[in-house]
Amino acid sequence: MTADQAVRPGTGAADLAARAAAVLPGGVSSNVRLATARTFFERGSGPRLWDVDGNEYVDYLLGQGPAFLGHAHPQVNGAVTTAVGRGMVFGAQHALEVEAVEKLLAAVGWADMARLGVSGTEAVHAALRLARAATGRRKMIGFAGQYHGWLDTVLMAHGPDGHRPGSAGQPPQYLADWVVAPFNDAEAVQRCFEEHPGEIAAVIIEPMMCNSGAIAPRPGFLARLRELCTAHGAVLIFDEVVTGFRLAFGGAAQRFGVTPDLALYGKAVAGGWPVAAIAGRRELLELFGTGKVNHSGTFNASVMAAAAVSATMDVLRETPPYVSVEEHGTALMTGLRGIGERHGVPLHVQGLPAAFHVSFRAEGAPPTDVVDHASLQSLDLARYTRFSRTLTTHGIWVAGRGIWYVSAAHGPAELADALERFDRALAAHVAESRP
Repeated sequence: MTADQAVRPGTGAADLAARAAAVLPGGVSSNVRLATARTFFERGSGPRLWDVDGNEYVDYLLGQGPAFLGHAHPQVNGAVTTAVGRGMVFGAQHALEVEAVEKLLAAVGWADMARLGVSGTEAVHAALRLARAATGRRKMIGFAGQYHGWLDTVLMAHGPDGHRPGSAGQPPQYLADWVVAPFNDAEAVQRCFEEHPGEIAAVIIEPMMCNSGAIAPRPGFLARLRELCTAHGAVLIFDEVVTGFRLAFGGAAQRFGVTPDLALYGKAVAGGWPVAAIAGRRELLELFGTGKVNHSGTFNASVMAAAAVSATMDVLRETPPYVSVEEHGTALMTGLRGIGERHGVPLHVQGLPAAFHVSFRAEGAPPTDVVDHASLQSLDLARYTRFSRTLTTHGIWVAGRGIWYVSAAHGPAELADALERFDRALAAHVAESRP
């Protein structure tokens, strides 16, 4: 052992976990990662990850969604590297910022203007503020089980008795302006409008519930929301932080054929870089431009952000991955269902090929569609959370809550590896579950 090796702190997972626990609350920098506090990655390339102990994984978590192009995409990272050599933040505008937003708007198709920010949570708050300013109203309609960020005015836990704060230290009165309806229930939304006449500023919705259950909208549901918002003078907001540029080049708005007034983008918009955007109708966005509505941020449209968005839009336009994502996701979902059947396990696989949900039905329960947060609770979600840890030990990196993301980088080799590893993991899970 050299002198340098003798004094260098340990860099294996066990050593890093001990060091992290001493300086990071829970050993992590985001509570979403508490369940994986003992996992440390060294690198990612395309659709695969390698941890500090040398283990390799097929990645279907994609950093909680952002790595839609795969990890370390050379065109995106190259563009950022070149651009950042000329500066990072200027306290003023730059040409790349204009170029990035022009390309984003061209991809979206329906929006007139947009701004770049840093996080999806920020973009949500900007949209809600715009809606209140434009309408002079306060109340918002949201949907049980949906996630719009972690701040006090939006974070909710949902149960049979309604919604409540999602965290200790969160003042309950900050959620007083929310009216919550079940997803996929247009009649319930209509009742919300009728029970609060002239009070609803906006309806905000994940057009597909990717954060919870990968639940697609029923035919006609989003279109009915559009009609109700128009009829009642409310702003329709699509939270496309997850679905944007993932379900189609134009996001869920293109995939489902319904145009919102405002939409929020993140995750896939910048090839894995920390960028979000708010886009929408000119008369709404210009409230920022007049100064009537405040929207600020030192790092908004930084050189890195603009370069990443511009390059990502180029990649998605020049080499659209949507056919390959559909094919891979469809084959993967079919293969997982088949493995479940072979092992006699009540596996539940639901969603769209780009983003789907895996869990277990309760023993003896018939196959059923999950259409909202309440029906999602009929699944054995706790069992899948346990199983996800088994998947990790067999080389598949997934979220404990059941979501699987497919990237543009996943190919035949990843499909074959994933199915073979899932088969072995499920066999081990069945063996462990026997009395």
